[in-house]
Amino acid sequence: MAARSVRSVATVTVFLLLVVSRVSQTQTFFFPFQQPETCGHNQYFDISALSCVPCGANQMQDARGTSCVCLPGFQMISNNGGPDIICKKCPESMKGVTEDGWNCISCPDGLTAEGKCHCPTGHILVERDVNGTLLSQATCKLCDDSENSFTVANALGTRCVRCEPTFINTSRSCACSEPNILTGGLCFSSTGNFPPHMISTARYGELGKSFTSEWFAKYLQSSAAACWVYANLTSCQALGNMCVMNMNSYHFATFDACQLFQFIFENTAGLHTVHSISFWRQNLPWLFFGDQLGLAPQVLSTIPLPTNFSFKGENQNTKLKFVAASYDVRGNFLKWQTLEGGVLQLCPDTETRLNAAYSFGTTYQQNCEIPISKILTDFPTPTFYDVYIEYTDENQHQYIWAVPVLNLNLQHNKIFVNQDSNSGKWLLTRRIFLVDALSGRENDLGSQPRLIRVATQISLSIRLVPNTKNGNIYPPLITIAYSDIDVSDPNSQSVKVSFSVEYEMDQKEAHIQTDIALGVLGGLAVLSSLLKTAGWKRRIGSPMIDLQTVMKFLFYYAGDLANVFFTITLGTGLYWLIFFKAQMSVSVLLPTPAQEKRFVTYVGCAFALKALQFLHKLFSQITIDIFFIDWERPKGKILKAVEGEGGVRSATVPVSIWRTYFVANEWNEIQTVRKINPLFQVLTVLFLLEVVGFKNLALMDSSSSLSRSPPSYIAPYSRILRYAVSTVLWLVIGIIQIMFFAVFYERFIEDKIRQFVDLCCMSNISVFLLSHKCFGYYIHGRSVHGHADTNMEEMNMNLKREAENLCSQRGLVPNTDGQTFQIAISSQMRQHYDRIHETLTRVHKEMDYFIKDKLLLERILGMEFMEPMEKSIFYNDEGYSFSSVLYYGNEATLLIYDLLFFCVVDLACQNFILAAFLTYLQQEMLL
Repeated sequence: MAARSVRSVATVTVFLLLVVSRVSQTQTFFFPFQQPETCGHNQYFDISALSCVPCGANQMQDARGTSCVCLPGFQMISNNGGPDIICKKCPESMKGVTEDGWNCISCPDGLTAEGKCHCPTGHILVERDVNGTLLSQATCKLCDDSENSFTVANALGTRCVRCEPTFINTSRSCACSEPNILTGGLCFSSTGNFPPHMISTARYGELGKSFTSEWFAKYLQSSAAACWVYANLTSCQALGNMCVMNMNSYHFATFDACQLFQFIFENTAGLHTVHSISFWRQNLPWLFFGDQLGLAPQVLSTIPLPTNFSFKGENQNTKLKFVAASYDVRGNFLKWQTLEGGVLQLCPDTETRLNAAYSFGTTYQQNCEIPISKILTDFPTPTFYDVYIEYTDENQHQYIWAVPVLNLNLQHNKIFVNQDSNSGKWLLTRRIFLVDALSGRENDLGSQPRLIRVATQISLSIRLVPNTKNGNIYPPLITIAYSDIDVSDPNSQSVKVSFSVEYEMDQKEAHIQTDIALGVLGGLAVLSSLLKTAGWKRRIGSPMIDLQTVMKFLFYYAGDLANVFFTITLGTGLYWLIFFKAQMSVSVLLPTPAQEKRFVTYVGCAFALKALQFLHKLFSQITIDIFFIDWERPKGKILKAVEGEGGVRSATVPVSIWRTYFVANEWNEIQTVRKINPLFQVLTVLFLLEVVGFKNLALMDSSSSLSRSPPSYIAPYSRILRYAVSTVLWLVIGIIQIMFFAVFYERFIEDKIRQFVDLCCMSNISVFLLSHKCFGYYIHGRSVHGHADTNMEEMNMNLKREAENLCSQRGLVPNTDGQTFQIAISSQMRQHYDRIHETLTRVHKEMDYFIKDKLLLERILGMEFMEPMEKSIFYNDEGYSFSSVLYYGNEATLLIYDLLFFCVVDLACQNFILAAFLTYLQQEMLL
């Protein structure tokens, strides 16, 4: 029993050691990369092992390269795929092999290279009788081409089929002998008035190349002849397709596809039209909206589409129902299909995002880069589309409306007429394709094309009917541009393609209203600037109009004109934001990016002028004259040594300068005090835009939602709407901050302007601020206690006496509290002030003044009617208007300047985060 246990343990131990040893061995997970085309003639590509494997004896690679077949002269005995086949040599008496490869057979007329029986032209090979019994010797049967049968061998030579009808109709036989014409597998009589000289050239105008297309050489003449002679529907469609492949280009002296089509169209005028459309001839495809210049404006803007579109409400209709009749290159009708699912969109994407292109009111843009190899794989032959828009009338009957096409590559008599800005010169067409990799094949239709043509730009334009209230539109227009690509290395080449949907409306009325507003407000700005200049002239005491006066007027006008541009742009932005997003039945559409240029120019002007106004105010702020008057009196006398005399004498105790320094420092501190917190302003606006989602209101779609689901299509942003949303948020947050600052913060927390006035009074120092030569502000800081340079105990005692009204009031006028004044000084006082600056040695007491209140009109206009002559005028100023020389009193200018800076950066880079960062950065630089 113990020996058995030991043996079991030993066995388990050995097993575990073997397992550990195998696991511990290093494994590799790579092997040589091989492709089917690299396999040799006697090898095949194993689809399981992904490598080349040798075939068996008497075998070779099959046509696909993934299996083996018997060599010529060998029959198959068994076949299980791959190399698992058995081949046996045929006897000398039966050297041929049947078509299926399973039997040997005697051949009557030699062998092919593959070892099969060969038959002469016009004969078919017969290997079995009617019941399937294998014949000992194959026979070649001649097809009966007599009038009773009219049969010929098919392309494979396996059965007799009836001759092509054109042979029978032309020669009453299966042969197309002279003088009849054989082309494209069809036989035509040489008589008739058909154009004799046909050109099989494919033109690639973008590359400046043209060459004989193998497709055109084989099928152009036959398609044109069959369309002209027999009115064959598919041949007419095929001829139209070849015209479209040549960009619908037309030249009167060249009988190419389009000229041939036009020849047939003109010479079948006696036939009926289709659906009463004069451009659509019976049996022919509809390719052109006429061949006369000047028809395009009538087609595009004469008759509105008889349907309505609305964003909201019971009759909501936001779906553009486009359908297309599709044809293959040979002219066969394929099917009716909607354009949803990316039929005309080469760029891959989810179905939801692809279908968003046909949501009314949603501006759509799609761009990508596609490898040429993928294009050649996905589009070996072109598919052609006639596009229509489907609608339902009042009686619920369904109709379709033909959508015109503006092909930018079309040449009319060698002129690219559709690239002209004048729509009267356009030639509209109907049929389009996405990729043509067929007409660019020169010698062999199975070879790689020399050139391909790709629809790199497709734009769908939808235009609103002017003054509509029910969402009426004109017929949509498809604008398409093709790029010609010289194929050299498909695996390394690629092409950029785009698909877009644009909505537009006539902006003439809006431009007229804007011009009127600009004219009226601009005129008011001129009057305002003249009044400001007149007030400035009075304040500097100069009646002369000189260059300085003109420059001052221009600075004032820049600020007022900046406000005009800002007002117009704000009103314009709010108009589009409210009326576009909130409308039910569509009456307005957003301006296109091209139409936004004028608006962006106005915003740029507003910013530039506001920046000039800000710099002017900043220069004025740093160039004002500030004069501090210390009312403190000396406290007694001291004995002071006299240098050079060797003695002492009494002198007045000097007054400390530190109180003046302290007041001056506090003045410097309040220079950049503002009514808003710039950092809070920037962060709050950015939070509302990016996190809450207000930026989604600026998307060029009809949705008013602040959120978008990730799988859905995100429309491009409208610059006007971005400006409107950011401006409204900036102003709202700014106004809320200003109201909070005025109503709560200054009342209950801190009012730095009033604190500065109190500090002046506590320091016994008054301040003269001369913002102009003869105008400025006065802060009366003379202490009611007589002195301020005292100890803490006495200071507290003085404050207590003032709180208990045991001393006089602080005002300049007895029994008043008015400490701040606007001052209009006489020229005489200004001269004394200048002398003080020159000498700084004496105080002039002989200057007289009087105090009065400003008139209401003087306050409104910001100027003084009374000119100081001998006496200066002190105007009572309870509003602390001396803050107008500080940031504090120019908050509106600063707020609008910051706003415009933010908007200009955003309009330039379409990035709110970058705009916020740069705005805060420039704010910090100016503080």
